[in-house]
Amino acid sequence: MKFVDEATIFVKAGDGGNGIVSFRREKFIPRGGPDGGDGGDGGSVYVVGTPNLNTLADFRYQRRFVARRGGNGEGGNRTGAKGDDVVIELPLGTQITVADSGEMVADVDAPGERILIARGGFHGIGNARFKSSTNRTPRECKPGTPGEQFELRLELKVIADVGLLGMPNAGKSTFIRAVSAARPRVADYPFTTLHPNLGVVRVSAHRSFVVADIPGLIEGAADGVGLGIRFLRHLQRTRLLLHLVDVLPGDGADEPAIAAQKILRELQRYDESLYLKPRWLVLNKLDLVPAAERDAVRDGIVAGLGWDGPVYAVSALAGDGVDELCNDIMKFLESDEAL
Repeated sequence: MKFVDEATIFVKAGDGGNGIVSFRREKFIPRGGPDGGDGGDGGSVYVVGTPNLNTLADFRYQRRFVARRGGNGEGGNRTGAKGDDVVIELPLGTQITVADSGEMVADVDAPGERILIARGGFHGIGNARFKSSTNRTPRECKPGTPGEQFELRLELKVIADVGLLGMPNAGKSTFIRAVSAARPRVADYPFTTLHPNLGVVRVSAHRSFVVADIPGLIEGAADGVGLGIRFLRHLQRTRLLLHLVDVLPGDGADEPAIAAQKILRELQRYDESLYLKPRWLVLNKLDLVPAAERDAVRDGIVAGLGWDGPVYAVSALAGDGVDELCNDIMKFLESDEAL
């Protein structure tokens, strides 16, 4: 199924049913009095999060969700039927905002949680409710109120513990293949990743974390160049970013430190809070560097970046250094620092 992370839908709750004016008319019961029943409440629209979905693709085809209106009241003090509710299933991590104003309606982040997004109309009042000692034949009733309606924007932000960040062809997809069962496409040319990929990394029997891979960033991404900036929102829920750097970029590419600095600038321009997240430097494709030169290459990149945080040198393809990195990530996520 195609990955879709944005959609716009229209929701309308059901109107409340109308109350009616009615009087009891039975043989041998003169002046039976008012017996107009109330209407029924309109159905409401709810959303519920489910782990069984990971895309908003279904909302390309169904964009209108309308709950049923309440039934009108009837004679004999009979109340109208309540309108059926509509429940919309959404993938976890979906944020819902009002399309016009941008007002936040809901953030679907817990499985099974039922969230009201459009309330059904209140039922109308029948004339039996207006009976009193001074008004024995009331001829008034009230209609039901209209249900709420909105045009809503859905925006999916995948829920992951760790996010991968880097230039195209930095080896992010190879890394996620090495540490998890995810199988994103891998090739020897840039931009092979066209949408986010999630993988579960199992460190031991009962210890695991989720890693997210997004398309690579390039210079000018904050202005809409390339694909990566469109998917940076998927890193906003992560607790740790891994900045993958190709230690030996291809011909014509920038030096690793310069390329890494470009990524950081784009990240800061996009979202300061994302830029300030905990971030580790991962120097990838170490297998391409002769063993005697690896320390010098590592130190040169770190010095060029002025980096003072955690640094790991790995080969995702060969698996070198990957287990140590995953174990340290797990320890970090279990620590208070990551909370």
